[in-house]
Amino acid sequence: MATWTKRQIAETIDHAALKPNMTDEDIREQCELGRRFNVKSVCVRPSDVPLAAKILEGSETVVSAVVGFPHGAHRPETKALEAKLAIRDGARELDMVMNVGKFLSGDDDWVKRDIEAVVAEAKPKGVLVKVIFETCFLDPQEIKRACEIARDAGADFVKTSTGFADGSATPEAIDIMIKAVGNCMGVKASGGVRSFAVACGFLDQGCKRLGSAGGTATILGDAPEGHDGY
Repeated sequence: MATWTKRQIAETIDHAALKPNMTDEDIREQCELGRRFNVKSVCVRPSDVPLAAKILEGSETVVSAVVGFPHGAHRPETKALEAKLAIRDGARELDMVMNVGKFLSGDDDWVKRDIEAVVAEAKPKGVLVKVIFETCFLDPQEIKRACEIARDAGADFVKTSTGFADGSATPEAIDIMIKAVGNCMGVKASGGVRSFAVACGFLDQGCKRLGSAGGTATILGDAPEGHDGY
């Protein structure tokens, strides 16, 4: 097991500010928290991107925006427009929800086109695309197949969960994702990542990103300082 320092872990965290009842003041507070800890990104709802971009300007923390959140059932054209507007407003990363209903219906072509529509908006502007599966609804073979579709559609990351469905990230799901596409894509564990031990476990498995909301301060508060004091 590796010894992960506070800085190393912070550089993998996408701090989520996505609850439906969050106010502008809540978003400000969450962005300031992310800025204080130097997390990789603060992930916000589409309407919050301009505010988050203003608060985080000049910091090492970028804005990520959700697309098709939380159920993924938007039309591809809608997701593409949502991606375009989020990028225009200052998002540097996009966390899009796969259409799990179409996926479970066997319509892999729809799922691929859906992801490609977002990638087409993001890639020319250097914006990363992460695809959220909701692995709690999928069996091992389906997780593998979803990874392959996301890879073929040009996405940069695959991600376990929105945090709004029935389940969270599990070591078993992460293992499948790492083996399927870990050599060419990033893997993000999201949902239930609330402690230093859990965060380290997923990083040890090979995750490049962690999604956390209420657990961010706890994870980083418990992490050891590095040689540079951070």
